Amino acid sequence: MSMKLFSKEFSPSVYNKQSGDQSSNRYCKFDSQIVMFFTSSVYLAASLSSLFASKITRKYGHQPTIALGGALYVFGSITSAGAAAQNIFKLIVGRILLGFGVGFTNQSVSLYLSEMAPCKIPGHMLFQLFVTLGIFLANCINSFSTDLKNYGQCWRCSLGLAAVPGLIVLLGGIFLPETPKSLIERNHPVKAKQLLKKMRGVDNVDEEYNDLVAANKASKKVKDSWRRLLYDTKYQPQLTFAIAVPLFQQFTGTYGVMLYAPVLLNSLGFGSSFSLMSARVIGCINAVATVVSTFVASDRSSRRKLFMEGGIQMIISQCAIGGLIWYKFGWSTCVGTLSRSFYPFILLASISCNVVGFAYSWSLFGPLLPSEICSPEVQSAAHSLYVSLDMFWAFVISQVFLVLFCRLKYLLFFGFAFLTLVTTIFIYSYLPETKGVPKISKPEEKKL
Repeated sequence: MSMKLFSKEFSPSVYNKQSGDQSSNRYCKFDSQIVMFFTSSVYLAASLSSLFASKITRKYGHQPTIALGGALYVFGSITSAGAAAQNIFKLIVGRILLGFGVGFTNQSVSLYLSEMAPCKIPGHMLFQLFVTLGIFLANCINSFSTDLKNYGQCWRCSLGLAAVPGLIVLLGGIFLPETPKSLIERNHPVKAKQLLKKMRGVDNVDEEYNDLVAANKASKKVKDSWRRLLYDTKYQPQLTFAIAVPLFQQFTGTYGVMLYAPVLLNSLGFGSSFSLMSARVIGCINAVATVVSTFVASDRSSRRKLFMEGGIQMIISQCAIGGLIWYKFGWSTCVGTLSRSFYPFILLASISCNVVGFAYSWSLFGPLLPSEICSPEVQSAAHSLYVSLDMFWAFVISQVFLVLFCRLKYLLFFGFAFLTLVTTIFIYSYLPETKGVPKISKPEEKKL
């Protein structure tokens, strides 16, 4: 969105502000509902599709669901990239199709990894790791596309290259094996046992196979998991976490900052090249922090401790971001220019510190909490609810972030700091420690 050529074709009002309209409010350069819906429509579609993606996965398996998600992702990317100038309808349709692909892959790939990943590394952590690597690659693509601005269609390259990861997902859905758990659920016990032998590299897999069969029989006895989760008072604490975690995860504001980092910096007067370079740096730091926390911190530190440390770090860094913007720009509405100084790098360091704190706390363990805390009979419903609400609140944040930045200016980041304080207090007061506790014993051993 910080590309002027894209703004010129789809949002002329934003383009005029980018081109140096001195009467424009610095904080409101990108305050456009069309621009924001271009971003947020992906999350809205993902929220809706994730609700019925789980049913398709249970009935047909992971492979077709993953392949369908990849195909929708590819088709949506190509549709968006092929949109004619000022044809905002086709552009948004492409983004919605892409969002449906995101919903299917978020639901199916995360479960696939959790069932296929090594025992020492939870599959949801691997999924989050790949998500952060994808964010970094997307920032690199945007930066590369900006270098093609002389060709006049750099934004098409940026949107079109998004089809590459979708194609990889599509091929994965076609060629990767189904999980043993899914094969047993769909009455293919022989194939499941053969796959287990291939995965483990040994012939004696009877114990693990029998555990999967027993778990499948137990799950079939459970009826109406959604009704239990939503209406049975026994599961109200677990329902509270399934609802609160995605809400708190998005309302820390870090996803919004990462999503709109180029726009945010460009609004403050930094050039497009520096803004996109900064987004690439932030994405790289996020990926490195996620890698380190996945393979090191997750085994050595408790969940509660990392949530506390990450929350404190985010609060301090968000206050620093708000303070830096206030110190340099105040409540000014003048666009102006920036003099050469260390200020841009100090601001970038503060944003990066916020991202690191989020990476080893909410980003890494947030998706794990519903499956770790909830009882086996409602875990599937809780996971689906978490994925859908996570995408819904991502839609809300991405749709209102630039509006709030325009209205609240630097106060927005102090507001996020306050919300992060609330989430940290909630975690400190109510979150049970789940590290090292077997899943089957959590409902009895941990009182919520």
